Amino acid sequence: MSTPPSESIRLAIVDDDPMVRAALGMMLGGNSGISVVGEATNGEDALTVVPASGADLVLMDIRMPVRDGLSATEALLSRDPSLKIIVLTTFDADDMVLRALRLGAAGFMLKDTPPARLVEAVRTVAAGQPMLSPSVTAQLIAAVAGPDPGAGERTAARARLAMLTEREREVADAVGRGLSNAEISAELYMGVPTVKTHVGRLFTKLGVDNRVQVAILVHDARD
Repeated sequence: MSTPPSESIRLAIVDDDPMVRAALGMMLGGNSGISVVGEATNGEDALTVVPASGADLVLMDIRMPVRDGLSATEALLSRDPSLKIIVLTTFDADDMVLRALRLGAAGFMLKDTPPARLVEAVRTVAAGQPMLSPSVTAQLIAAVAGPDPGAGERTAARARLAMLTEREREVADAVGRGLSNAEISAELYMGVPTVKTHVGRLFTKLGVDNRVQVAILVHDARD
């Protein structure tokens, strides 16, 4: 593999299926600003390959022989907490979603995610923001918030959302549906930088750290 420019996102791919590794490599490595610097065939292999490659972001399959993606994620982040890991799975109802996020994974995407969205996920996570597929967001909300918040939780959530401007509330609702910044931009007819600004204001006004927490508030405020 050629040496990437210093400003490139240095990406490592960990998956036991060589066809998946090749497809991800072609899909992501051809994008400006992303360089595939390492590939590993399982979680155990990743513990050597990832540090040696100098990767700053990893696409990590969950279900692999020898060592699974969750164990590898935990081990890699214990050695280098600054490393960013996006977990990949073929199951949108995978019971490992919460475990992966609790271990410090910065993203959780399905393997059939459209290429453009996967590229956006890599860039978003590299920039320091978590990224989840819409179905995973919905699952996480259901697991964390519960299907039917009580009256007190609903009132509290509505009070916090009432602090937002009308435009910020529209962005919050879109985040609650798991839309990416690009999708919000297209739906609300605003530039992506403007969307990012609004999302940042949501974090500040609502006192949250990530998009999932915004989505949970939107969920709790609904009838």
